[in-house]
Order: sequence, then C-alpha cells, then structure tokens
Amino acid sequence: MALAIKFPANSRAGFDTGRTFWLMRQKGKLKRIFGSMHFRVLIMVLLIGLTPVFLMKWGILNGFEEQIVSMRASMIRNQCSRLGADILDAGFLSNGTSDVVDKELNQIAELYSGRVILVNSRFKIIRDTYLLDEGKTVVARELIECFQGDDTEYYNAENDFIEVVCPVIEDTTKAVVGAFIVSIPTTDIILARRNLSRAVLIIEVVIVLLIIGVSFYASRLLVRPFGKVTALMNSDGADFLTDDISMPEYTETELLSEAYNQMRHRLQAQEESRQMFVSNVSHELKTPMTSMKVLSDSLIQQAEVGEVPNELYKEFMIDIGEEIDRENKIITDLLNLVRMDRSSPDIHIEDTNINDLIGLILKRLRPIAAKRGIEITLDSYKPIIAQVDQTKFTLAISNLVENGIKYNKDNGWIHISLNVDSTYFFVKVQDSGIGIPQEDQSQIFERFYRVDKSHSREIGGTGLGLAITRQAVLMHHGAIRVYSREGEGTTFTVRIPLRYSETEQEQV
Repeated sequence: MALAIKFPANSRAGFDTGRTFWLMRQKGKLKRIFGSMHFRVLIMVLLIGLTPVFLMKWGILNGFEEQIVSMRASMIRNQCSRLGADILDAGFLSNGTSDVVDKELNQIAELYSGRVILVNSRFKIIRDTYLLDEGKTVVARELIECFQGDDTEYYNAENDFIEVVCPVIEDTTKAVVGAFIVSIPTTDIILARRNLSRAVLIIEVVIVLLIIGVSFYASRLLVRPFGKVTALMNSDGADFLTDDISMPEYTETELLSEAYNQMRHRLQAQEESRQMFVSNVSHELKTPMTSMKVLSDSLIQQAEVGEVPNELYKEFMIDIGEEIDRENKIITDLLNLVRMDRSSPDIHIEDTNINDLIGLILKRLRPIAAKRGIEITLDSYKPIIAQVDQTKFTLAISNLVENGIKYNKDNGWIHISLNVDSTYFFVKVQDSGIGIPQEDQSQIFERFYRVDKSHSREIGGTGLGLAITRQAVLMHHGAIRVYSREGEGTTFTVRIPLRYSETEQEQV
C-alpha cells in the first residue's frame, strides 16, 4: 500500500522563496568579495608574481632542449668533418670500398643509435649504415643547400629525431664533393627534459606558494588603511566628529585622510551651525511670546484690582500687536529661507526691467527713511532688462536698503547705483551708517547673526535679512560682496547674470 503525502499548496512557494533569498544572499556575498579592493589587489599581485614563474619554466625547458639539440648537432658535425678527411684520403666516394671508413661510419651510427648515409656529388647514396638505400638517388632541399656550402639541421620534436646534413669538402679546391645525412633519435633528450621539468615543477610549486603567501599579506597590508577609515566611520563613538585621522603610509592614503578630515570639519561646522540655528530660532520665537505673556498677565492683574484705564489698555494692546507683528516677521523670514534652501526651490524667471523694479522698491522705502531724515538716491547709467524672479530679487534689494536705513545715522544717506556689461548687471547699495567691524564681515550672511547684539532689540529685525539676501542672489547664480569700515558706512555689491542658466553657479 503506497502512502501519499500531500503538502500544502503554499509550502512549495515558501521553499522557492527561501531558496531564492538564500541564492540572493550568496550572490551578494560573492559580489562583495569579488568587488573588494583586497581581492583585486590579491589577484593583481598574484598575476604579477606568477606570470614570470610560468614564463621562466617555459623558457628553461625550451632553452634546455634547444641547447642540447644544438650541442648534439655540433658534435655530429665535428665527427663528420674528421671522417670526411678519411673518406677523401681513401677515395671512398669513387670506389666505395674502405674498411676503415666503414668502421668509422658504423661507430658514429652506434654512438648515437642512429643512421648515417653518405651521398656523393651526384646525389647517389654510397653508404647507408642501415643497408637499405645504397645505390639509390636522393634529392632533398637540405641536401641541395649542403652542396651549396651550408650546414643544415632539422629537429622533429613530434617524431623524436634530429637530422643533420654535413658537407664533405675537398681541401685543395674547397668544393663540396659529398654529404653526410645523420639521423639520430632524441629519446635521451626527452627523458632529460622530463627530469628537468619535474625539478622545475618542484621549484615552481615552492615559488608559487611563497608568492601566494606574500600576495595575501601584501594585499592585506595595502588595504589596511582603508579598513581603518571604514572602521572609524562605522564606529558608534563620538570620535567620528571629534578626531582627525592620519594615514601617512602612502600618498593616496594621506590624500584620503586629508579629504576625510576636511569632510569631518565641514560636517562639524554644519552640526554646530544647525545647533546654533535651532537655538537662535527658539530664542527669537520665544522672545515675542514672552513679551506678550508679560503684557497679558499685567492686564489680567490690573483687571483683578479694578477697572483698567483705556489708555493703559490701548498701550498694552499696541505692544502686543507689535510683538505679534515681530513674531509674524520671524516666521515669514524663516519660511522664505526654507523655500530657498530646498534642493529644487520654486523660482519664476521672467524678463524684467531692473530700473523700474528698483524704482518701485525705493518708492516704498523712502517714507520709512524720511522719518529719520535719510535721503535715498538712485543712479541708473543704462536701461537694464534681465531674467530674474521678481519676488526674490525684490526681497534681496529691499533687505539691503532696509539694513541701510536701520544701521544709518540720522540725516544720513543711502545711494543705489545700477550698471551693466555684456554678461552681468550690478547693483551697488552704499550708506553712511555705522559700518561693520572687519572681524564680523565674514559672518554677517549667517542666520540670526547680529554685529551689535546689545542694540538688536532697539534696531529691530530678525537677523535673517542678509541670509535671505544671500540665498536669493545665489538662486540667480549671482554673487554678493560687502565692503565696510567701522564708522564710515557700508557698501554691498550684487552681481547677477542678465540671462538665467540652470547649470551656471556662482559663489558668494
């Protein structure tokens, strides 16, 4: 009786899912290993180290074989040269009879376990130690070259034999009157090559193992500084933002450590700026709320004592309204900064008459300046049509002029000038105000930064105006500069391209 087990329908799917997940994990591990610098350096060092070893083996074995074949051929030529003199003396090429010559030919054949053939000038075989082809005529390229005065040799590695063709030269005429064809086996050469190959293989294995060990150690040594950086970045401690690292082992690691330290300093500065910004925002938002709380508590206490005089009630309500306006101004400026800080801020570019737009800005601000007797003048040298976001550009110029009013002297002046060249237009805002100390000029564009914090309450503002101005100018890919001397006034110079570009970028 067969027992049938039926698995749930989803069990197979669960198994396939688990197997797929396991394969993905294994694939990820392999990719991480093969993609690591340690693995690649290891492979590179191994290739550099092992390639000469294999080339050396090939060179040694082939060089040995070629040298042995060349020596064997040279020995045969020497013996044939001596035998040639005996052959000429005995007249063996003409009569073909000489016991001494026959004996010497057989000795050479036995010495090399090969075959010796003697051919006369008519390419007729006079003597064959194998006694197979005597009396026959033989014609071959090597034999023809030999009668032309050249020694030839041929090594056939596949059939394991060497063939050497040597001339028989007459002393008086130097003419080639005959030739030796000597064929010998290379069995002993092959055996010697095999024995040498085994010895070389043992040396090769030892060298390969040494190279693998050295390569593994060298690769770990080379990538160790990078692991140091990785471990530091992955650490949970506070060292990441507090301590510099130094890796002078190599030029590249030294450059990497310098780049890391610069990045750490930027991150640290950003973190400090963020903390200061949060602290300043909290303080600026809390101050109006505190004032309103004090005013409202005073009204409640006055009401508990008796009727509140209308004049006092009106005065307190005016103060509360001013604090509300101040709170609203801070929130509005913060929202403007947030909108401009986004990676893709909303910007509506259109062709604008800059002369007319700045004229409208000054028309709105002149009544405020007139309360302190401050005169505002505008010099426009040429008509300017540029591509700007009118709202953000107006915000930037308004903040500069308002600052000139706030930090000016009574009965002072503010002078605005416009100019243009083929690429940019320029706005210069000069005032006769109190000026900015040299040590503060690099920080005035930071959020909530105030040069004179003791008088910030009296002067008013949120400390965000110049930060908003800077961001608005940057959004137009422009630049802003400040020139000031304490007690002698301040000059802001704004440069903005006439044509807006998505890719162009300027630095403040």
